[in-house]
Order: sequence, then structure tokens, then C-alpha cells
Amino acid sequence: MASSTERESKVLPAGGPDPERFDVAEAWYPVAYLEDLDKSRPSRFTLLDRGLVIWWDPNQSSWRVFEDKCPHRLAPLSEGRVNEAGLLECPYHGWAFSGSGSCEQIPQASDDVQAQLSNRSCAVALPTSAKQGLLFVYPGKAEHAPKVEVPIIGPVADQPDGWVILNTFRDLPYDALTLLENVLDASHIPYTHHKTIGNRDNAAPMEMEVTESSKQGFQGLWPEGPRKGKLGTQYTTFVAPSLMYHDLTSKQFGRTMTVVYAVPMRKGECRLFARFPFKFSSKLPSFVIKRTPRWWSHIGNNRVLEDDQIFLHIQERELEKIGDKPYAQACYLPTQADQYVLQFRKWVSDYKADPFPGQALSRELPKDALLDRYNSHTKHCGSCAPALKRVQTVRKGTLIVSAVAWSAVPTLTVLGGELTPLVAGLLTAIPLAAFACWLWLGSLEQKFYKGQELAPRNVLGKS
Repeated sequence: MASSTERESKVLPAGGPDPERFDVAEAWYPVAYLEDLDKSRPSRFTLLDRGLVIWWDPNQSSWRVFEDKCPHRLAPLSEGRVNEAGLLECPYHGWAFSGSGSCEQIPQASDDVQAQLSNRSCAVALPTSAKQGLLFVYPGKAEHAPKVEVPIIGPVADQPDGWVILNTFRDLPYDALTLLENVLDASHIPYTHHKTIGNRDNAAPMEMEVTESSKQGFQGLWPEGPRKGKLGTQYTTFVAPSLMYHDLTSKQFGRTMTVVYAVPMRKGECRLFARFPFKFSSKLPSFVIKRTPRWWSHIGNNRVLEDDQIFLHIQERELEKIGDKPYAQACYLPTQADQYVLQFRKWVSDYKADPFPGQALSRELPKDALLDRYNSHTKHCGSCAPALKRVQTVRKGTLIVSAVAWSAVPTLTVLGGELTPLVAGLLTAIPLAAFACWLWLGSLEQKFYKGQELAPRNVLGKS
């Protein structure tokens, strides 16, 4: 039997061995929901400013992640294909790689030149792990990956039965650190998300307490909880470097969690994976959620994300202008409501955990780019992309129905004389209904492409 010392030696904390620095490469990060990946073609993702290609290995029935460059001439492998032999094939010269990264085919090499046997011919493969419906990647030293824990949702893993989980994702135009700071801050919800998921009337003094903290993150407690104490105590956990969740149990709704992974893509850009596990006290909410199309939920999720998308993008550029000034001096934080924000910024500073130290942000983006949904979500989503195609197809069909109905009027008149009131009414109602449907589908179609500039909280009228 292995001793406790031997078992401990097989486990490594995320962030590397240095007690004074969190190495952001030495951790697992989610890169996609499994249901959004396409087994028929490779896809590209950027993690920590490093281009990756995600592809399905049919020979081993598993997802693979490589650096997105062929060792031959550095062409992106994500522009290639999985060939008939189940190998990832470079689009430039046809070099092909197995799931381990080994080069199996060099079409230009003769049989007596065994170029593919050289280590230099191999693609760089990264460790992967599929857990809780997500594909995780380890960008650090491959030999460390089996020893570092994958950051899954602990409460769901501990008690797996009875949960209903809503999932969404989006590429956001601000840093992963900005995202984590924002979602840790429960005090912004009544104002920023007024009329979506919040209400200004619920704003109140907040007493937050950090109960544990270390290089691996921190835990906190909000005794009163949301809605002025009507829902009960809320517990918050930050698992360094990218996972945060709020956990709340109330008599009204049961147990509800807000889970966020903030994945650093490059300076000023991250991918959000948001998960909402519920254990409802009533069966009705579960019934409704399970029957709501995923793409429909994503439209609503995008609306909520856009509540703060514009000002967070601008805010972090204001912070950048301040330079090396400590966060607590750059911002005025006089209340306990900012306790988690201060603790998070202290963690970043204490453990030198900025993923992109010294890098500058790009220029401020225009609002239409900040509100783009298609490139930041829809085209990557296994539910929204096909739903958009169906909407577009049905919309074209309504025009055809309208045209056929209108053209039938003179035809039937010639063939049958005067139309009865019922037939005439139908031939009038059908194209009008089809046109109304065409207009509604057009409005729905736009929700897959872009958000609205005017946030619901700023709409005049009933508050």
C-alpha cells in the first residue's frame, strides 16, 4: 500500500511549485462544451495567446488538442481536415498526424527518407480531459497534467443526482481578470442587470466575509444573501486561476448556483463558460428548463452579458492608464460590498498571476463590435448555428407561401369565377400571416447576430 507521502507526491497544486507565484500555464482550462464540438472538422481556439486546434481522433475515439501549427512550415492545422485514415492533415502540404502528435505521412518524402521519424516532424500535443460536459486542456508541462486536479464543480460532483444545468459561453472583449472581478461582485447585479436578472429596489448594504484564502484561491460568505436577505446565505468560492461560483440554498427556489470559468485567450479577450446548476424545490421549473431549446436560452443569456459588456471593455482601459498604482488606491472602495473584489485583486498581486504581464490592451472597440453575437458565440455554438439556419430557411418559406397565395387569386378567379367569401378571406389572410411571420423571424434572426446598444436598465418607462 502506498504511503501518504507517496500519494501526496502524485498530486500537484495548480499554479506550479513556487509558493510566491501562480504560474497560469500550470492549470487546466475548459476550451469548449463537448456538445458544441464538431467531429467532422477541426476547430481553432486561442489559450494564453497560444493558438490551438481541437479535433476528434476517430482511431482512439477521443478529442485531441495540438498547437495550431504544422512543424513543416507553421501553417495552421485548424484549416486542414481529418483524413480518411483518421489523421489530422495539414492543408498546406498534406503532412498528417496521429492523436499523439506523431507525423505519419509526408507525401513529398520518398520511402528511403524516413523524415517522419524525427522528433522535429511531430505536432505538439497537449493533455486533455473531458469532465462534466467540458473539454479541458493543460497548457503547462505535460508531465504535470495527471497530477493537477481538473477544476470541476465540486458540489455537483459530490452530489450528482437531481441537478438541472443550463450552460452558455461567449468570447468577451475584456480580460479574464476583469470577468472574474465582475462576477465575484454580487453588488453590481441590482443596478447593472436591472430589468434582466436584477432590480434596483434590491440594492442594500452588503457585509461580505473572506473565510479562507491561499495561493489556490479563496472562499467567502455573505450571511444576509441576495434580495435583502429574502433568499438566505450565499457562499462564494474562487478556485484559481479561472473558476468562480456562488452557492445559495433558499426555501423559495431550492439550491441554485452561478458558475463561471474565465478562460484567458489573449490580452483583452477571454472566453466565458457560464453554468447554472439548479436543484429546485418544485418540479415545475425543471420541467420548463428541460423543454426550453438551448438556443432560445442563449439569446436571453447574451442579453444579460451585454448589460455590462460595453462599460467593462472601457473600464479596463481606464485602469491600464493608471499603471502600477495599487488597485485599492486607483479605485475608491469604502464598503464591505467590495470585499471579494479586493481579495481577488490581492491574490493577483500577491501571486503575480496576471496572464499577460506587461502587454498593452488594443484600442477601444466600437459599440457594434462589442455587441457582436455571431462571431463571439453563434458560429461556435452547436445549438445556435443550426437554429439560425432553420430560422433563415423558414423565413424564406414564408415568402414563398405569401407569393403562392397572392398568385392564386387571379388564377382561381379565371378558372372558377367569383370567389366565395371564405376562399377570398383565406387568400387574404394567408399572405398577411406569412408576411407577419417573415417580419418576426427577421427580428429573431438578428438576435443571433448582434445585441441592442440600449441596455434594458436605461430604457425609459416603468422601472
